[in-house]
Amino acid sequence: MTRLNDGNALSFDGSGLSIAIVCARFNDHIGKELLAGAYRGLERCQVARDHIDEVWVPGAFEVPLAAATLARSGKYDAVITLGAVIRGETAHFDFVAGECARGIQTAQIDTGVPIMFGVLTVDSNQQALDRSGPGVDNKGDEAAVGAVEMALLVNGINDSVEF
Repeated sequence: MTRLNDGNALSFDGSGLSIAIVCARFNDHIGKELLAGAYRGLERCQVARDHIDEVWVPGAFEVPLAAATLARSGKYDAVITLGAVIRGETAHFDFVAGECARGIQTAQIDTGVPIMFGVLTVDSNQQALDRSGPGVDNKGDEAAVGAVEMALLVNGINDSVEF
């Protein structure tokens, strides 16, 4: 069996990839930090800045549609989704978080383009802050590295399989 990657994040060379990032504007104080993390992760993976497109949507509920639209465009090897859904006093959190996750998963399965789930679903603002800080534990950074890994994997499979 051919091994398509070695599992080492330090070896992911995304220099030939095009990546789209979808950011939710609601809770943008978190979204901006996740975005900064995503750019750091993509830079570490050598994705050229001019091969990264960024779009903003009103909130997490709108993220899946934008991600699916970008994935269907044929312009991107992967899409990164970022945002924060913070639990409040109503059931609104459950509907938004669950539908966002389901929509992103459906979009990647339907399009065949990796779509990374970097939308935080947390109980408090502090938890969101803890996951969007300046280090490599930033979930935007993690989503970016995952996007490069999955894009390379999917591209490698598509290049090696005869249809």
